[in-house]
Amino acid sequence: MDHKITFNVNDKIYLRNPEGTKLGRNIVKNAIDLISILGFEAFTFKKLAVEIGTTEATIYRYFENKHRLLLYILNWYWLYLDFLLEHKLLGITDNKKKLKITIQLLTHPLPESSGYLDYNKKYLNQIVINESSKVYLVKEVNEINREQLFKPYKDLCGKIANLISLYNSNYKYPRTLSSTLVETAHLQQFFANHLPNLTDNNITDEEFVAHFLENLLFKAID
Repeated sequence: MDHKITFNVNDKIYLRNPEGTKLGRNIVKNAIDLISILGFEAFTFKKLAVEIGTTEATIYRYFENKHRLLLYILNWYWLYLDFLLEHKLLGITDNKKKLKITIQLLTHPLPESSGYLDYNKKYLNQIVINESSKVYLVKEVNEINREQLFKPYKDLCGKIANLISLYNSNYKYPRTLSSTLVETAHLQQFFANHLPNLTDNNITDEEFVAHFLENLLFKAID
């Protein structure tokens, strides 16, 4: 499936489209691996250049800085998640089932794949959980937003909000609940791994976050 898929990531994020060259795709692939292993703060273009056998200057031809590279990775993730959600909801008519499928997608690792889009999905999930807030918790957030660089994330939240409204058209806060579900899915997984006293999640319970979000969602909209 993946080898036939490409995503149109906002061209304001990059200087040169990494999808257009083998080197560009290799930059993104290895950046995902390194950011997951090292953490975003310790990640540098110098370390990435060493990893892929190129120069920092070459990487700077694709991305202005590492924040833009992280934005690219997360935009790709949200576009891919949106694609998966569309695929999983095909033929489903029960609105409650659609919401349950959505929660499962938000709370479980992405399916592994190989070929054209052979990004490490386990690492990609870890980046989303550990690092995604760092793209918008910055002083320049309004400027970045005006460039529509958060659009895939907002589009996905809008799609989930629409599913909530389809289930209960009288519910007043579908967008607020939608973004809360997405962010809570990340935070509860992060807390379980690093700050366990902030959650009731036993790290061995892989279904905890899904069960919690289902409880939160349907208690609110029922």
